[in-house]
Amino acid sequence: MSDRRVVVWGASGGIGRALVDALAASGNYAVVDAGSRTPIEPVSDVVHPFAFDLLDEGSIGAAAERIAAVGPVDLVIVATGLLHDEGNQPEKSFAALTPDAMVALFRVNTVGPALIAKHMVQALPKYRRSVFAALSARVGSIGDNRLGGWHSYRASKAALNMMIANLAVELRRTRPLSIAIGLHPGTVDTRLSAPFQKNVADGKLFSATASAGHLLSVIDTATDAASGSVLAWDGQRIAS
Repeated sequence: MSDRRVVVWGASGGIGRALVDALAASGNYAVVDAGSRTPIEPVSDVVHPFAFDLLDEGSIGAAAERIAAVGPVDLVIVATGLLHDEGNQPEKSFAALTPDAMVALFRVNTVGPALIAKHMVQALPKYRRSVFAALSARVGSIGDNRLGGWHSYRASKAALNMMIANLAVELRRTRPLSIAIGLHPGTVDTRLSAPFQKNVADGKLFSATASAGHLLSVIDTATDAASGSVLAWDGQRIAS
């Protein structure tokens, strides 16, 4: 059994739960810390559920401190995200923009992951490879934007991508063997994508289990040169 440790923030979501299950089954990690608002049911003895509130820095900091106190963490995955909820849908025009909806998406998609990074850097080892990975989205690419729309979601993911780039710069100075990457999982059959699946091409709608496999493969093979970038589920770099 490896002595490596991984933390998944957002373990109760479709992709997050699939990642926890895959990591636990891999045998590559002695501990899989699995964080969510309400602790999940562990699938094995290596899974250690914990509770946190993505909108509360004190909650994030307290959880990170407890995790770091046990020892170094080799992999941090932020699998949180928000596209729509009961009160808000992705905007099709600027006329649909509201400040409350924009702030809500930025708090979940940008601020929350950035605060997790802030508090988890202390747990990354200084003298061996480690990875900080956060779920992003291709629509957060400014260079790849041809369709417009989804203004708040696009902007919040573009801002997340910049935070990942900034984290990579800092890690090169403080933990040169650590890398930071964003991950685009493709379209995954989860609650987040459910209203938008009808136009997905055949073979491009992934199950959460398949998506987890893709993402872990990308994480395992990511090089130092990829640090600060966003990688798609197939390992291809996405334009900034």
